[in-house]
Amino acid sequence: MIKDRLLQLVHLLISLALIMGALGIGNTIQKFTGVSVPGSVIGMLVLFFSMTLGFVKVEWVKPGATLFIRYMILLFVPISVGLMQHFDMLLANALPIIASAVGGSLIVLVSLAWFLDYLLKEKH
Repeated sequence: MIKDRLLQLVHLLISLALIMGALGIGNTIQKFTGVSVPGSVIGMLVLFFSMTLGFVKVEWVKPGATLFIRYMILLFVPISVGLMQHFDMLLANALPIIASAVGGSLIVLVSLAWFLDYLLKEKH
């Protein structure tokens, strides 16, 4: 029983180390290249390509990812509080925010439709 729990803890720590390592690599890449993409996104891509290429197995990352997903709602609390504190600024900029959200969604929808149409025509 204790041995199993200890083994689970080791797997969790390895998983968290892999996730945090990818985050650190992403932040380092962002810092040295100066690209405008956040280091966390670059780290996610590093982790994704590491798993895709087989350097990192999904089973190694799963315990930590499951933990983050389980408690993800807690990560939204600070941003929700920030939105409430700056609600007047949010209202003042509501039209540009809504326009960019709708416009961005339409751009993604149309481009995906064109891409799917292209792929389906290539297949037949």
